[in-house]
Amino acid sequence: MTSSLVLPSSLPVLEPGWVWLVGAGPGDPGLLTLHALNGLAQADTVVYDALVDDRILALAAPDAEMIHAGKRGGKPSPKQRAISNRLVDLARDGRKVVRLKGGDPFVFGRGGEEALDLVDAGIPFRVVPGITAGIGGLAYAGIPATHRDTNSAVTFVTGHGVTGDVPDGLNWQALAQGSPVLILYMALKHMGEITRRLIEGGRSPHEPTALVCSAATENQRVAVTTLADAPAIAETLDPPAIVVIGDVVRLRPALNWLGALTGTVLEADPLGNRSDREAG
Repeated sequence: MTSSLVLPSSLPVLEPGWVWLVGAGPGDPGLLTLHALNGLAQADTVVYDALVDDRILALAAPDAEMIHAGKRGGKPSPKQRAISNRLVDLARDGRKVVRLKGGDPFVFGRGGEEALDLVDAGIPFRVVPGITAGIGGLAYAGIPATHRDTNSAVTFVTGHGVTGDVPDGLNWQALAQGSPVLILYMALKHMGEITRRLIEGGRSPHEPTALVCSAATENQRVAVTTLADAPAIAETLDPPAIVVIGDVVRLRPALNWLGALTGTVLEADPLGNRSDREAG
């Protein structure tokens, strides 16, 4: 596919000994940036995470070495230090390296950690931002992150900390009371505890909540419910998932453009509890 595309000649050259930290977006290959596609076309080594869509991997140069780095929440994965060391070794061998990460490298993607390790090792690098799932994935679910009639602020929250547990360093009461829309990454496993903390902090148990699994892929699934019922729904779903809490969820019946492509009738009725499967 890359060979049939003519990229602008002004795009940067991936030099030997460099590492590009590239965001692959939430899933759909069409959401890649030109810089990402340009890097994949030039790389002789691609180090990719488990959640990167196979259709995106297919865009790499035919002779590129493809190295699976794992990094999937809740599953066995290489240690972060081992991945960083591998990037350093590849660059020192004169390879042209693309480190391909789901979503955006700097949004809960540990791209900042890898970049700092490259700095410590004296390896030159470029950051290629990607569309983060908390925005792009919700857009594919027909849920805007912001809308002037519902919220003038949005907060991105990780559902687990370094230990894999719910982050204790967060002020959950402040989050519950201070942000009209919460977008949670990697929260499916701990949805019960997160819900408890938010409700105890003052969040309404009846607040609209949506869980979007495998966003922007052909396996996308969207479940719409309330905050109180979200833990039970979460137990029936598989990661990866994005959870959004707030009145923007009420807009889904009218803005479910992807569902409309497969026959869903768009309407602006109040929130209803349902789960549906949609083509990506």
